[in-house]
Amino acid sequence: MNKHKIAVVGYGNIGAYAVQAVKAAPDMQLMGIVRRSGGGDIDGIPVVDDIAKLGKVDTALLCTPTLNVEEAALKYLAMGISTVDSFDIHGKIPQLRESLDAAAKKNGVTAVLAAGWDPGSDSVIRALLEAMAPKGVTYTNFGPGMSMGHTVAVKGKDGVNGALSMTIPLGTGIHRRIVYVEAAPGADFAKITEDIKSDPYFVKDETHVFKADDVNALTDKGHGVSLTRKGVSGQTDNQLFEFSMKINNPALTSQIMVSCARAGLRQKPGAYTMIEIPAVDFLPGGRDSWIAKLV
Repeated sequence: MNKHKIAVVGYGNIGAYAVQAVKAAPDMQLMGIVRRSGGGDIDGIPVVDDIAKLGKVDTALLCTPTLNVEEAALKYLAMGISTVDSFDIHGKIPQLRESLDAAAKKNGVTAVLAAGWDPGSDSVIRALLEAMAPKGVTYTNFGPGMSMGHTVAVKGKDGVNGALSMTIPLGTGIHRRIVYVEAAPGADFAKITEDIKSDPYFVKDETHVFKADDVNALTDKGHGVSLTRKGVSGQTDNQLFEFSMKINNPALTSQIMVSCARAGLRQKPGAYTMIEIPAVDFLPGGRDSWIAKLV
C-alpha cells in the first residue's frame, strides 16, 4: 500500500490529537509537525518551521485557528499540497470554498474545508435527514461542552490570559454561551466582556462572561450534539429522526480531518465540503469491501 504523506500544521488541541490519528491510520505516513517554533522533535516526530523541510507531503492538516485557515490553505495549495481544515464559521463557508476552489484547481490539488464534526460530519447527517424527510424542520443542539472555536476566539482578545467557552443547549437549536476568562493583570474586564459579546462567534447567542482565577481548573474537552428532524416523507407526516453523540471534541475533530485527507486525495482538483464527497471515500481500502460490509 502506498501511504499518503501527511503533515500536521499546528500543535494545539487539535494538532496533538491529529498526530495520534495519523499514526493510527493504516494508509498514512506522518512526515512531521509544522509550527512557528520549529526545530527538534516531539516523540521522535520532526518539528519544522517550514513544510518544505519535510520533503514530499501530499496533504497538510491545518490544525490552526479558524481565522488563520484561509491564509494557510492558500499558501499550501500554491505549493501543490492538498489541505484539510476545520473552519467552523458556518455562514462564511461558501466564501471560503470559492476562494480555495480556485487555488486548488490552479495547482492540481484538493482542499477539504469545514472538516470537523460541526460543520462536517453533522452536515452529512443533516443532508441525509433532508433526503429522508424533504419537508420539515431540523434542530441542532450542541453541548453541554467546551467549544474550541469559541474558546480560541476569546483567547485572542486583548487582556485575556486564558479562556474557556462552554456551550449550553436550551433546545430547538438555541444556545447559551458561558465564558470564563482569566484576565491579565490590570486588564479592563468590562472591555473584554464587550469584545467577546460583539465577536461573530457570540453575537447571535445569549452570552455570559465570568472571571476565573485558573481556567485550566475548569476545562473539560468533552462536548456533544443532538440532531432532531421532524418532517414529511413523500406525503406522510410525523416522521421523526434523532441522532446524538457525546465526544472528546478535539479527538473527533482530528479523526474526521484525517478521514477527509484520505477522501480529498480521491477527488478531482478543487475544494469540497464533506457533503460533496462520497461517504465511502472517507474509509481506507477499496470500495468493494466496504460495499460488501456496509450495504
